[in-house]
Amino acid sequence: MDWKSRRIEGILEQALLEDKATSDVTTAITIDPGLRASATILAKQDCVIAGLGCVPRFLEIFARLDKRNSGRYEVVSHPEMFDGVRVRKGQAVAVIRHNARVILACERVILNLMQRMSGIATLTRQYVDAIGGTQARILDTRKTIPGLRILDKYAVRCGGGENHRLDLSDGILIKNNHISLGGGIEKVLDKAHAERQPGQTIDIEVRSFEELNLALDGGAESLLLDNMTPAEVKKAVGIVRDRGLSIPIEASGGITIENIRKYALASVDYISVGALTHSAMAVDLSMRITAELY
Repeated sequence: MDWKSRRIEGILEQALLEDKATSDVTTAITIDPGLRASATILAKQDCVIAGLGCVPRFLEIFARLDKRNSGRYEVVSHPEMFDGVRVRKGQAVAVIRHNARVILACERVILNLMQRMSGIATLTRQYVDAIGGTQARILDTRKTIPGLRILDKYAVRCGGGENHRLDLSDGILIKNNHISLGGGIEKVLDKAHAERQPGQTIDIEVRSFEELNLALDGGAESLLLDNMTPAEVKKAVGIVRDRGLSIPIEASGGITIENIRKYALASVDYISVGALTHSAMAVDLSMRITAELY
């Protein structure tokens, strides 16, 4: 199991432990321990689905935590149903066949996670569609729920977006606070060039044309244009390309679904949108559970 799988496993286990899923007193009192059930996950709105792969893993982890209710299970979905697919309101996403007590104990955590991930995927797809036909690509940020970043960023990819840095060790990005505390653009860029590790690209945030030119003079290898208007972004791109540089250029800050196409038409390579993960509305999913008849 690689580190990403281990991290996801830990997230799912903590969700079950937080809900004390193996100590569901209501279910223990009301449901026969031998009853098997069929649970259908339904989309209650048009959306992009993400998180399907977490369903069987929840059931496997539950079995490890509670040997009494391990049992056989099956998670079934149509071949055309997978993470990243668009679904319509009322469409069945997947069917779980398992011990009824296990399904009831895991119902909420499964829905909570899939609703959040599908919400991120759905919002991301809206942004991706809004810039269709341009060269720009949508990036996420580190503005994620603590502890859920790996799943938040996976959901962005399900929606057609791309991932920026996973964490602070994942590349050099010099931002305005680094610049102000580190002695200015020239000084921090000199330090970055001197001390970076092989393969690390030096990316720097600029907020004005003066900072842009200082960054280019200092050997910046990637630019983040922060809180500029679409017209300013277009001018900044022109300055970079007039120097004969083909370095990646990213726009960020103040970007909404209403204005993002203007930024894309300014010929940037990337547009980062924090809202993908910090403001996505959870998708409305439900689980319809019925007893299996023999």
